[in-house]
Amino acid sequence: MDHVVHDVLLVGGGGAGLRAALAVAETNPGLSVAVVSKVYPMRSHTVSAEGGAAAVVRPEDSLEAHAYDTISGGDWLCDQDAVEAFVREAPEEMVKLEHWGCPWSREPDGHIATRSFGGMKIERTWYAADKTGFHMLHALFQTTLSYPPIARYDEWFVTRLLVDEGRCQGVVAVELATGKIQALLAKAVIICSGGGGKVFRFTTNANIKTGDGMALAYRAGVPLKDMEFVQYHPTGLPFTGILITEAARSEGGWLLNKDGHRYLQDYDLGTPQPTPVKRSMELGPRDRLSQAFVGESQAGRAVSTPYGDVVHLDVRHLGEAAIDKKIPFVRELCLKYQKIDPVKEMIPVRPVVHYMMGGIQTDLEGATPLQGLFAAGEVACVSINGANRLGSNSLTELLVFGARAGRAAARFAASQADPSTALIAQAVDEERRLHRDFLDGSGGSERVSPLRNELQDALEEGAGIYRNEEGLRLAEERIRGLRDRFRRVGLDDRSRTFNTEFISALELANLLDLAEVILSSALARKESRGAHQRTDHPERDDDEYLAHTMAYRSDEGTPRIEFAPVTITKWPPGERVYGN
Repeated sequence: MDHVVHDVLLVGGGGAGLRAALAVAETNPGLSVAVVSKVYPMRSHTVSAEGGAAAVVRPEDSLEAHAYDTISGGDWLCDQDAVEAFVREAPEEMVKLEHWGCPWSREPDGHIATRSFGGMKIERTWYAADKTGFHMLHALFQTTLSYPPIARYDEWFVTRLLVDEGRCQGVVAVELATGKIQALLAKAVIICSGGGGKVFRFTTNANIKTGDGMALAYRAGVPLKDMEFVQYHPTGLPFTGILITEAARSEGGWLLNKDGHRYLQDYDLGTPQPTPVKRSMELGPRDRLSQAFVGESQAGRAVSTPYGDVVHLDVRHLGEAAIDKKIPFVRELCLKYQKIDPVKEMIPVRPVVHYMMGGIQTDLEGATPLQGLFAAGEVACVSINGANRLGSNSLTELLVFGARAGRAAARFAASQADPSTALIAQAVDEERRLHRDFLDGSGGSERVSPLRNELQDALEEGAGIYRNEEGLRLAEERIRGLRDRFRRVGLDDRSRTFNTEFISALELANLLDLAEVILSSALARKESRGAHQRTDHPERDDDEYLAHTMAYRSDEGTPRIEFAPVTITKWPPGERVYGN
């Protein structure tokens, strides 16, 4: 089998992957760095982030305030040492990104413009209109082009981690253009492949978000942490799931039920007033707003549509000039995908799956329990997001922990010998498996698309905004049945060139693993906290469950759940609020 060798290999070409690659190159310019991505880097999902990235910049703000907002917003499940490192390094990373060309919006006097975001008691979200992720990813990608040591494998799909003598030393990947299967060896591997929102049907996530990196690490024996915490964003378009950014509410948008009533005033959002800056109830935490939507729907006060119940997001009172200046992409999305103009009409919205707070267990340097394997970004759980991520923390997390993982991997790689040639035998075994199970099979009776649809339905119905044991058990049973049927999956496309059906089958295998872990973790946590709401256990229980769930893959292939302590430094658990 053909193989190549690099010092550090990045899996994923989005914000975290590119920032990590730059950190490796900056730390040790002599190292060979490669980025493996299943899409061209500028098509990574970071590009779709709209609203902004959080970091302390205003004189009335403080690192302590940012940390407290993050920890209380995460319902006290955040590791506080990680949060402290995050808020401390966030401003430095944001300034560095501007030096690399990110065009942050500015006030008339030249200062960085900031906006309020849900769950934060002060304006600390930097933005570039409402295309923040697009501009961030452009700046990172263009900067990588100035570093000749950073090689790229665009449109390659990683199927397995190569592990020898307890150390990760590379991957097996398929080149989409040719179907070639190859070993890519390295002294250190960093997974930055994003989340797995496509385990649900209604999601803001692109089709590429299938949890590939999480599944790779899980199969290699690395625990997945806090996977029951799946965030719903309260404002997605009802048919497509496309995100209508929180910035629309930050700029003054209202959420209205079918009677035109701003219904959030009727719910406890944990938002005591007054607060240091003018804000609205629409900027409550995402989990609370999504739960309030369920309340309106169950009370018959939502608007019925062919794609389920919706409420309305009203920005008409902002005026055309403000909309075109501050949230132009919102208007563009509504015109293209909903055939409405938000300058004149209200936007139909509903909660949609947006983000995974859980992921691959890492320490503060991005190192996983598997030597030589690192992770950063949404694929990882460091954990700064706890039970509910605050909007605009995630883009900054990509930078802070991408950089940390890159520096740590560079130091690790510099101290290691070349990868073992024994890994080639593992890669050959993986190639045989891919041919036997998919490419050269006789053609099973099952097909990828129906199985994927049923999986998504099972998660939507059993592990949505509200959950209970009966629904979770039923979903678990459905996933077990789907896994059995997946063994009989067949491909109609036997070509090697851009065989998307083959890749979809591999992605479905990853989604099945994620679904099992989410359900097992949710069953193990018999309390309600943040994005995990159990109707049969409606209260938060710090005595029993102020702990991280750790899902390990058992010898039978099913998840084994253990618990690990939450790191508390100076903010003891208290009532969840995010104002004064």
